Amino acid sequence: MSGFIHAANSNEPGPRVYQPKFSGDNEWYTPARYVEMAREVMGAIDTDPASNATAQRTVRAATYYTAETNGLDKDWHGKVWMNPPYSRDLMPRFASKLISEYRSGRVTEAIVLTNNATDTAWFASLFDSAGAFCFTRGRIRFESPTKRNGGTLQMGQVFTYFGDKPARFYSVFSEIGHCMYAAMPAQQLTVAA
Repeated sequence: MSGFIHAANSNEPGPRVYQPKFSGDNEWYTPARYVEMAREVMGAIDTDPASNATAQRTVRAATYYTAETNGLDKDWHGKVWMNPPYSRDLMPRFASKLISEYRSGRVTEAIVLTNNATDTAWFASLFDSAGAFCFTRGRIRFESPTKRNGGTLQMGQVFTYFGDKPARFYSVFSEIGHCMYAAMPAQQLTVAA
């Protein structure tokens, strides 16, 4: 049993049955519906730190970084939309960077789309730092430049919210999933939607 706990706390692979299948393809685009929901909550998208020109036709961030321009070594500012690469080596780095940028005050709000990998250290760090979550009902059918009908991942997804409008996030995202507030002082939960 200790192997399960060790794997869950260190981002190491667990038993084979619990390992999500990763195709190696990081180019999966979020359908416009979800990006528009993020825009409805935050009002705008200032930074998309894990993107490309194709994804920006939907996201339309003021600033975006690609694999070539590497958002991990840049400062992020304002309202962030992030659908990071889901690979085992990059996901923890993007989660850590977001938390750091939010705590620095450079990021004022963020909505992050990831797998609901609740057994990983990177997910625990997001969970401990965010204001609200929305676990989707069903899996998202992502768009792909290489697969004609897009694709659905083998795991469910979660939207994670950072910022001072968790009630607004809850109101908008509850139409697509099961939302919850993170543990926070009660006065923060009364922020007007």
